[in-house]
Amino acid sequence: MKKLTLIISFFFIIFPIFNSHSNEFRNLDKLFLELSETKSEDRADKLEKEIWAIWNWHPDDYQLTAKLELGTRLMYDGDYDYALKVFNNVIVTDPKWSEAWNKRATLFFFMKNFQDSLKDIEVVLNLEPRHFGALSGQAQIFIELKEYERAVDSLKKAKKIHPIIRGNKLIPELEEIIKKQTI
Repeated sequence: MKKLTLIISFFFIIFPIFNSHSNEFRNLDKLFLELSETKSEDRADKLEKEIWAIWNWHPDDYQLTAKLELGTRLMYDGDYDYALKVFNNVIVTDPKWSEAWNKRATLFFFMKNFQDSLKDIEVVLNLEPRHFGALSGQAQIFIELKEYERAVDSLKKAKKIHPIIRGNKLIPELEEIIKKQTI
């Protein structure tokens, strides 16, 4: 009986989590609209975190969410080979989940495999054109490759989606570098 009570309790704890996330997916458009209109850095930060929470949560499969979290931990712990296997598995299981591609793009960036990272970012942007994180990552890669005009272009695209994004501070610096290169 005690075991049954635990199972029922677990269901009532976990069900609202799933239910709230499914509601959040429907609110993604609303969050992006508010993000594009806010002038408050604090509000923009909160909206950004809400969007990331939705992106990091698979809409239909909690196990994929758990795998993505595992791969992310492995990546940040420096276990790149294992993280790559995990991300590859998630992508094969659901190739339409943009955040799986984005995490693998981030991993490739950490591995200094910029070309594969850029390829994955293109997939992310095809699946979720508003992915300001992918655009920011793309800009970072272009900076590493000293392709400053392309970096500025990526940052400006991210700025259209997220006007208060931190990468905005890089735009004038990069434009100054570009200007000096043309002199």
